[in-house]
Amino acid sequence: MGFKYGRLGAKPTAGALIGRTILVLILLTFTVMTIYPILWLIQSSLKTTQEFQMNRIGLPIEPTLSNYPLAWKIGGFTSLFLNSILYTSISTIAIVFLSLSASFAFAKIRMRATKFLYQSFVVGILLTLQSIMVPLFLLTNMVGLYDTRIGILIPYIGLGLPMGVYLGTEFIRSIPDSLIESARLEGAGYIRIFISIIFPISVPVAVTLAIMTVTSIWNEFMLINILASKNSIKSLPVGILKFSGALSSDYGKQFAALVIGMLPMLIFYLIFRKHIQRGLAAGAVKG
Repeated sequence: MGFKYGRLGAKPTAGALIGRTILVLILLTFTVMTIYPILWLIQSSLKTTQEFQMNRIGLPIEPTLSNYPLAWKIGGFTSLFLNSILYTSISTIAIVFLSLSASFAFAKIRMRATKFLYQSFVVGILLTLQSIMVPLFLLTNMVGLYDTRIGILIPYIGLGLPMGVYLGTEFIRSIPDSLIESARLEGAGYIRIFISIIFPISVPVAVTLAIMTVTSIWNEFMLINILASKNSIKSLPVGILKFSGALSSDYGKQFAALVIGMLPMLIFYLIFRKHIQRGLAAGAVKG
């Protein structure tokens, strides 16, 4: 007995085709909804304020790049841009390394205090920034770290650790204990085990954590505005805020400032998109 189409090669039914078409339309709709605002922002930054007021949706008739150097100068973006790079890079490296180090201890080094310390870390996930702003501001003043870069980096790193420890601990728990026991029998210490075994295996969750940290620190606005009053140590989002006051009607420069703030994240995604996709997928499955 034979049949014309096997199970895998059978022609899709009308219902399946309709469902697939609806799914594609939904995905296309969400894609357009995501991409169009970005394209609209970029094209609007190439218009003068007068042209934007006359033509808010259409393409620029006479595109100009003059808005960008003017927005850069007015916003004082040179120092702010460097500060954002500094805060983002140091915070990301510190959070990834410290989170995975602590996660290794919580997941594989069993002590009486392990469970209590782990829960103390993880409870930080429940804390909102709004609930700790005032105590954090007072504490920073008290220890003399207000208006300093270290006074900004410490809270950034501290606030990123709870989620990092949670993700890292859940991931490292899935690593077989036999690997660690074998290394211990061969005389390797915990530091050597972490560097040679745990960290290489934990790259997927490290990538996931790095992605989360880079995007959150780069776009962070509220905390740095509280912990710093000097423009010389503030970050890029604070400079963009300048265009919401007296310059709020200067649309060309305002949109150019927004593109300047957004462009590094777009470049970051375009360069590391494959790593981001693999890291998020692997982190989600393992974690």
